[in-house]
Amino acid sequence: MQRLNTLCALFVYLGASSAYAQPALPDFTGLVEENAAAVVNISTTRQEAEMPELPPDLEMPELPDDKPLDEWLRRFFGDRDDRFAPHSAESLGSGFIVSDDGYVVTNRHVVEDADEVVVRLSDRREIKAEVVGHDAHSDIALLKIEADDLPVLKIGSSKELKAGEWVLAIGSPFGFDHSVTAGIVSAKGRSLPSENYVPFIQTDVAINPGNSGGPLFNLDGEVVGINSQIFSRTGGFMGLSFAIPIEVAMDVIEQLKTDGHVSRGWLGVYIQEVTGELAESFEMGKPTGALVAQVLPNSPAQAAGLRVGDIILKYDGKVVPTSAALPPMVGQTRAGKEVQLTILREGERIMEVLTIGALPDEDPELLARAQPALPESSDVVLGLRVRALTSEQQQDLGLEEGGLRVLEVEEGPAKDAGVRKGDIIQMINNEKLTSVEQFKKLVEGLPKKKFASMLIQRRQGPEFLALKVPG
Repeated sequence: MQRLNTLCALFVYLGASSAYAQPALPDFTGLVEENAAAVVNISTTRQEAEMPELPPDLEMPELPDDKPLDEWLRRFFGDRDDRFAPHSAESLGSGFIVSDDGYVVTNRHVVEDADEVVVRLSDRREIKAEVVGHDAHSDIALLKIEADDLPVLKIGSSKELKAGEWVLAIGSPFGFDHSVTAGIVSAKGRSLPSENYVPFIQTDVAINPGNSGGPLFNLDGEVVGINSQIFSRTGGFMGLSFAIPIEVAMDVIEQLKTDGHVSRGWLGVYIQEVTGELAESFEMGKPTGALVAQVLPNSPAQAAGLRVGDIILKYDGKVVPTSAALPPMVGQTRAGKEVQLTILREGERIMEVLTIGALPDEDPELLARAQPALPESSDVVLGLRVRALTSEQQQDLGLEEGGLRVLEVEEGPAKDAGVRKGDIIQMINNEKLTSVEQFKKLVEGLPKKKFASMLIQRRQGPEFLALKVPG
């Protein structure tokens, strides 16, 4: 019995020792004390246009005083005399100092369309700022204030960040200066629908309106990102925050300083993700790379001979694991540089060398406008009824040749793959469709119970779909 008690005591001791051996939570106090002074509050004002007056034949009725309805109107619309007077709109954000002579970084959306920008320092000085420049794609703005010997933050690197690593934010949520929140890195290289040129850092650091433009620190007190966006259904923090990697931000800042604008590389292709089904249709071992859905005219890609259906596996020696990884790689390449692409084309790996162009001011779009149809249409094939395009329709859609418009979609493999009425089918298994008869013959020769790739054109642009051929 005594031996049993000794063993139990030993297990309890070991369990307690294991618990105490767990690493303690980090102490952020020193980091905040050293860096908070270089974080600033940014307020902006802009003059709103006058509200339109009521038509001459319609007047606001006079309401008796001291009535609930009149009090309600006063609360929300002000006095009757100033309801339609011009007024100023204010917004708040955050930023941080990157040079002791007064350069301040923040988000573009914080200062966009502002008539006046004021930077409030930690010592409560308020200084009007000049907007040196801003960049829409990265949401970065560079400001300049007239001041010297300012505290400056230390710039780090986001490349070494790992998921699960502690990070900290300082900013002014809802105008509360120098609020500190902490969390961990949730993921890296996130692509958001609003911007695909920035590989965002995702964190669970509490970020709210007013934090925008503030710094994201690692535990060494280095800035690794700029807090920019949140994903929210309510307008407040829901555990998903996104920061711009500091490398992207500093590249933009240097270009704004020296050139006043930002130049980005341009390849000139529409790309999409390679799904498991599409990987099977292209006879790939696993889904990887960026699938070229369209090559834009007069683009570097067209000049280098890239084709629809190519899968870009490497860019300038770097692996392209997903389609979302490619735009930041291209965007950070200077125009005029030669890069080598590793491409999977019809089952073979090939190398292409091309010269990167400059991203146009306006991203080109292809719109699939409805056109008068030809009288001939197909029988139902794969649950589809299709009709050939005229040469005029092809020209309007930017197609060199061929293309079939989907007239009807019935239950079947095409509907399961996501084909819709009005889609333009351009290719099946990398073979261009030139006529209804060719479409029928091509479908008949597809391997049964296998996936086939189908390239369609929609108003939003081209897209590959994976279609399962029935047995």
